Amino acid sequence: MSAATRLVLFDLDGTLIDSAPDLAAAANAMRVARGMAPLPLVDLRPMVGTGARGMVGTAFGIKPGDDGFEALRHEFLERYQAGLLQQTAVFAEMELVLDRLDASGRLWGIVTNKAERFTRPVVEGLRLHTRAAVVISGDTTPHSKPHPAPLLEAASRVGVEASQCVYIGDDHRDVQAGLAAGMLTLAAAWGYLGSGEPIEAWGAHTVLATPNALLQWLELA
Repeated sequence: MSAATRLVLFDLDGTLIDSAPDLAAAANAMRVARGMAPLPLVDLRPMVGTGARGMVGTAFGIKPGDDGFEALRHEFLERYQAGLLQQTAVFAEMELVLDRLDASGRLWGIVTNKAERFTRPVVEGLRLHTRAAVVISGDTTPHSKPHPAPLLEAASRVGVEASQCVYIGDDHRDVQAGLAAGMLTLAAAWGYLGSGEPIEAWGAHTVLATPNALLQWLELA
């Protein structure tokens, strides 16, 4: 890690926390309510990074602009909001990363595309809000990732230059946003990853296989 790095920023879903079980449960509850069999978590998990669009699309084979999509999207978000902390938890190995960061005195924060109405209760419910130096949601700025604005806002709020930040995420948009913001950008291979290009093709400075690899990169292992 560069000695000039002062702020470590994390994507939330799939990087810092495993929220896939609760998101999948919302989608499957909709399927069951319509007489359809629930989908295996393995089918829904990769699409968590694409939010309601991906979850509804996988569950019902429908896309934005199709008849009925907005109604399904709204129902999905309402169901998710009602149960967003049933199984969601910080990845066990990421707990160690955060503990090491806290012990070292290094600042860390969260930059997610998740809307604040969901981000706030999740972050507070997992007691991350008392530890994070900054939390930026998908609607905090006029733009969401892959636009660099959320990352630049996080750096600005902490009073750190973008060049002194590192961003870790599990989606191609995270890497695009981090690079556009001028930050060291790492790809988290333990995350959801989506269904597009392989993680090695995203252009990150480094692909991390595990959270422990992040500790080694941060020179805290």
